[in-house]
Amino acid sequence: MVLRRAIFSRFSGVRLHTLVTLPSSPALPSMNRKFLSLCAALLLACPSTYGQSPQAVPAVSAAPSIEDRLSALKALKIEAGTLTRVQRDDSPALTAPDGRTTHTNLPPRTVVKLVLNPVKGSNINVEIWLPDAEKWNARFLGLGNGGSAGRINPGGFAGPLSGGYAVANTDMGTAPNADSGVGNREVWKDFGFRATHLMTLAAKQVITAYYGKGPDYSYFTGGSTGGQQGLQEAQRYPEDYDGIVATVPAHCRTPLHAYFLWNDQILKKRPFTKDQEAAVIAAGKDYMGAREAPAVAGKFVSDPRCTAKDIEAVIALAMKKDPTLTPEHAGALRKLFDGPRHTATGKRIFNGIPFGSSISAAHGHLYLFKWVFGADKKTDDIDFGADIDTYTAALGPYLNAENPDLSAFRKRGGKLIMLSGSADSIVPYHATLDYYERVIGHVGSLEKVRAFFRFYIIPGRDHGSGPGIQNTPNMLEVVQAWREKGTVPEMLQGRRVVDGKTELEMPLYPYPTKTGWDAKTSSFKPVDGPRGGVEPVAASFRPAAAE
Repeated sequence: MVLRRAIFSRFSGVRLHTLVTLPSSPALPSMNRKFLSLCAALLLACPSTYGQSPQAVPAVSAAPSIEDRLSALKALKIEAGTLTRVQRDDSPALTAPDGRTTHTNLPPRTVVKLVLNPVKGSNINVEIWLPDAEKWNARFLGLGNGGSAGRINPGGFAGPLSGGYAVANTDMGTAPNADSGVGNREVWKDFGFRATHLMTLAAKQVITAYYGKGPDYSYFTGGSTGGQQGLQEAQRYPEDYDGIVATVPAHCRTPLHAYFLWNDQILKKRPFTKDQEAAVIAAGKDYMGAREAPAVAGKFVSDPRCTAKDIEAVIALAMKKDPTLTPEHAGALRKLFDGPRHTATGKRIFNGIPFGSSISAAHGHLYLFKWVFGADKKTDDIDFGADIDTYTAALGPYLNAENPDLSAFRKRGGKLIMLSGSADSIVPYHATLDYYERVIGHVGSLEKVRAFFRFYIIPGRDHGSGPGIQNTPNMLEVVQAWREKGTVPEMLQGRRVVDGKTELEMPLYPYPTKTGWDAKTSSFKPVDGPRGGVEPVAASFRPAAAE
């Protein structure tokens, strides 16, 4: 007769049946009988880890509801901060203050607004958009601002939000307008570096409270003032971001605004008509055309590095193109192309307007001088001697992002991409190229710097689009692929698109490599470009950073 013994075990709430068939004959060796009995005992004595009964197994907890997540946010305590709004927004459209619909097809989101007051005199507004948990890509994106900031542009959130990013932006503490910085050193610090860092810390707290975990990766993108913010982050707070894209960065901030003032004073004394300015711009393009690839010669200047001899040649050509240009205009152009110098020492304060770029766009933006000298100070009376020294000492340590030591950012695996436009007269490329060279000098070699930091000069790009390349790949995706997958950005494919049609495609290479021309194949190719070639801003106008 066959004896059947059923052994019951519970594993994660499931009842298991183990049938052990034993011969009824007493001839079964006693050792085998003992072994089988032991197996049965072990199965019956399963450890409590697996549960002794269905009731002992914890149920899988449900994901927090939207209401739970909102409650977690409302209960959040931000250091020196006040939550002013936590709101669910399911609207697919974004409406501007004037009633226009600026974006459609937006996904549902939670909007968080808060105010940070780290010290008396500081008032920093921050806004954060959070996609639903199932749509979140586990990444945080900090967005830069522009100009004197002072407001948050919700339109900038739309694209990243649709891509799954949790997104944040700050007004940099300058609301309601740039006059908030007049005589207020705390606003100088907020605008220079503090607001962006505190925005980042607060946003990561909000993200953790909402999703139950912090971001896997954090990125920052910004242009102009936003580029300044990005470089300040890499230099001062290297732990904040894993990857940074700084486009046309206004990092050499106080010298840049001295350049604006220099041009402003010159152009008030010797203005140019639109036709005269057009002649000067055309002269720059034509003169530099001999150094360009045939496909772009005369259309824009891809490398505006020049000498005093080149300046004289462009001025002479401009006067031939437009006979209304006078010797006084010629004198003004020499100063505009050369850039501001200290009246007492002759030291370089900033460089001049690049060939082939706008003259009329290269002045104004004089609010920083009001911050130092007061709202009633006439900017025409500010001199480039003692006044510039006072201005530099007051603002330079807070606003300028000029520290070439990126070792901490590099060590933690951070990746940085910096882009300038060759036709940008609002934030000319010179100081940015010089900064990159100083980073190379600090690190020790171009190869070591290229391993974590790449710089591109975009041919013909100005502060917005420009006469040349104005369409590049999605740089957030580029830096993200570099940081997370090791995909090094060797070449970027640039395009010029007009009315939806591609007029020009041009490969772009990291400095100092340039886009050259292969006459045999009538196509672009990479060529070794020269290093440097710009006169550095004197160190006295780039004072060390301060808190």
